[in-house]
Amino acid sequence: MFCPFCDNDDTRVVDSRVVEDGGAVRRRRECEACGKRFSTYERAELKMPLVVKKDGTRQAFDSKKIHGGMQKALEKRPVSAEQLEKGVHAVLRAVQESGEPEIAAEDLGAFVMEQLRNLDGVAYVRFASVYREFKDVDDFLAAVKTVVGKKE
Repeated sequence: MFCPFCDNDDTRVVDSRVVEDGGAVRRRRECEACGKRFSTYERAELKMPLVVKKDGTRQAFDSKKIHGGMQKALEKRPVSAEQLEKGVHAVLRAVQESGEPEIAAEDLGAFVMEQLRNLDGVAYVRFASVYREFKDVDDFLAAVKTVVGKKE
């Protein structure tokens, strides 16, 4: 493993821990040349399905888009980075467990909305308003009622 600070290829593992509910191993490493420490993550590489968009086009699954969309919805909300990561991983797990070679973008959006509803009601409504392309206030109110109904 190359050091990200000095590009030396002589690094040693200082500590290893299982993270992400057993889905990855986090390793703390130390560079033998410059002495700086950094973390690396080891995950199983699983083939993700193609995403079928509304217009019928297909594109490669990109977990960064899931993370970015959820992060944007959760902006300025009292949700920790760790909770966000758990939500993203739950979406990825749901996609992987489907076992399908392709997944409809609307199904993927439903997985994301489910996680956002569990994390924060405001973030859920934010995401839903963009994802479902609300046309009027009634659409917005229906999404709010979904969140309120869940709390009761």
